[in-house]
Amino acid sequence: MQPRDFSLYGAVDLGARQAAAQRRQQPAKSDDSAAPGGGAVIDVIDVTEETFNTDVVERSRTTPVIMDLWAEWCGPCKQLSPVLEKLAAEAAGQWILAKVDVDANPQLSAALQVQSIPMVVAVVGGQLVDGFLGAMPEAQVRQWIGQVLTAAEKMGMSVASGPVAEADGESGLDEPGASQAGPPTPPNGPSAGPPGPPAYAEARAAMERGDLDGAARAFESELAKSPADPVAKTGLAQVNLIRRVSSYDQVQARKQAAERPDDVEAQTRVADIELASGRIEEAFDRLLGVVRRTSGAEREQARKHLVSLFEILPPRDPRMTKARSALSALLF
Repeated sequence: MQPRDFSLYGAVDLGARQAAAQRRQQPAKSDDSAAPGGGAVIDVIDVTEETFNTDVVERSRTTPVIMDLWAEWCGPCKQLSPVLEKLAAEAAGQWILAKVDVDANPQLSAALQVQSIPMVVAVVGGQLVDGFLGAMPEAQVRQWIGQVLTAAEKMGMSVASGPVAEADGESGLDEPGASQAGPPTPPNGPSAGPPGPPAYAEARAAMERGDLDGAARAFESELAKSPADPVAKTGLAQVNLIRRVSSYDQVQARKQAAERPDDVEAQTRVADIELASGRIEEAFDRLLGVVRRTSGAEREQARKHLVSLFEILPPRDPRMTKARSALSALLF
C-alpha cells in the first residue's frame, strides 16, 4: 500500500457558486456534535466540494479518513454504505467516514477521477493511500480498513486499537485473495505501470498541486514526441475534462440541456458533467441521442465530442466499446 501525494488545493473550483450553495442543503455532522460526557465523537460526515479540504485533507493529518463516493441511483452503493457506516460506528473515532454524493459534487468527482461507483478511498496524512471499487462483503471491508490503519501507523500516525484493527489482525492480510487494491487511478493513467517519460511525473505533480494548465502542457509535450502515446492521450483527455467541468455552472447547464434537447453545446456540457461524476453510460447515451437526432455540422460536432470522451476510458472498457459500436451503427 504505497501512498502518493494527495493535495487537491486548487484542483477544484471551490468558489461560492450557485450550484455549490444548493449542494449544502443537507448539514453534515460537525465537530460540535458532542458525545455524552463532553467529548466529541465523529463517525460519519457529509463532504462537499466546499468542505473537502477541511473535512478530508486537513482532518486526515490527525485521523485516517475513508471516503465513500456514492449516488442515490447506485444500487451497490446502498449495499456498501451501511456496512461502512456500521464499521465507522464500531471504530468510535479510530477513523472517520466521509461520504461524497458524486452527483452533487461533480467537480470533486472529476478531480478524484471517479469512473465508477461505489468507490472507496482512504486518505491518511493528506495522502491517498488505498482504494477499491464496487461493493465488498463486510469481512473484506474490515480487512481492507485494517490495511489502512496499518499504513497510517507506518506513516507515524497514532491509531488506537479498535474492533476493526483486531478483526484485521485475525484475518491474515497475506492470505491469497486479500484485497490489495491500489489508488483508484485509471489503468492507463499517468501513475499506472512502470516509470515512464519525465512528462508523466511532471503532469502528475502539476495535477496534485492543482496546476491543470501545467499538466496539460506536460502531456502535450509528450504527445508532440510520441503522438500515439496512450498514457499521454488519456491523461490529457482527463485534464481537459476537469478544466471544462470546472468552468460550468452546473445548475444552468442541466436546465439548458433539459430545455434544448437538440442543442449540441448544451448536451455536451451535461455529458461532461455526467462522465466526470461517474455516470459514464448516461453521458455516452446522451451524445448518441444527439447524433441520432441531428444532421450535418451539428451531428459531426456531437460525434467528435463523443469520440473525445472515449479517450478518457481505458481502450478495452466495455462501456466505451458498446458506445463505439452504437455510434458506428448510427453513422453507417
